[in-house]
Amino acid sequence: MNGSKSTKEKITDTALKLFEMYGYNKVTVDKIVQESGTSKGGFYHNFKSKDELLFTIHDYFITYVLDKAEEAYEKWNTPAERLYEIVKSFVMMFEKYRAHVTVFYQESLYLAAEFTEKVEKKRDRYKEIMFSVVQEGINIGEFRKEVPVEIMSMAIFGMINWTYRWYKTDGTYSLEEIAAIFADLIMHASLTDEAKQKQAYSRFFLTTQT
Repeated sequence: MNGSKSTKEKITDTALKLFEMYGYNKVTVDKIVQESGTSKGGFYHNFKSKDELLFTIHDYFITYVLDKAEEAYEKWNTPAERLYEIVKSFVMMFEKYRAHVTVFYQESLYLAAEFTEKVEKKRDRYKEIMFSVVQEGINIGEFRKEVPVEIMSMAIFGMINWTYRWYKTDGTYSLEEIAAIFADLIMHASLTDEAKQKQAYSRFFLTTQT
């Protein structure tokens, strides 16, 4: 009611810090409980295991980007608009979930098989959306047909995913600026010369500062 964090949020936030500092394998449930000011009962009420906690950390950010991708697909009419909005929302995910992404990629090898399957299911759905958008763009002549769908899509994933390694909140560029730069690079790389000339698509590109 007063804006204070729930037990689940306290445990998750504390686990993120501890996993980032010491590594998943070196952090115990006892340590998480102690540092978060909660209890073992509170932990096991929210998570059946430390594995499930690690899965939940991943689920926060993959659910966010998946929801944003599906929202963009429904809201916008052309593949170019959809790709642009998906890219920007993917980058902006780091505003909320950079710590989650960092911990997951550093510690994902410890994830139990039952949770790995759940992770892969959502990641596959995200890939399907991206592949569909790129393929549709090629089909209607907006995207370059000489660039394979899979390579274009995976290049976008790789480019944006790596942001967690170097982005700093006090860096030279804000996350909004980085999102615009990435979108500019990706749209320039994917659109045909004809599509780039469309007035409606001018918003995809950076303008020269005078």
